[in-house]
Amino acid sequence: MSDEEVVDQKKHFEEFCKPKCVKPLVEYQACMKRIQGDTTGEKHCTGQYLDYWLCVDKCVAPKLFMELK
Repeated sequence: MSDEEVVDQKKHFEEFCKPKCVKPLVEYQACMKRIQGDTTGEKHCTGQYLDYWLCVDKCVAPKLFMELK
């Protein structure tokens, strides 16, 4: 085994894919702005957050698995 540092390719691909997922990101940011004043803690943006990361993951997966082969 070599002494080279292992690089996490997923992080690289995520940075490449994030610009392709602008719409879900904008929706998440709009939700965060809407609930900013919520003091009850009942409002959340979990759905929008997960939608954003689902978009990123769908973009990353094929690229990442090609690297792993």
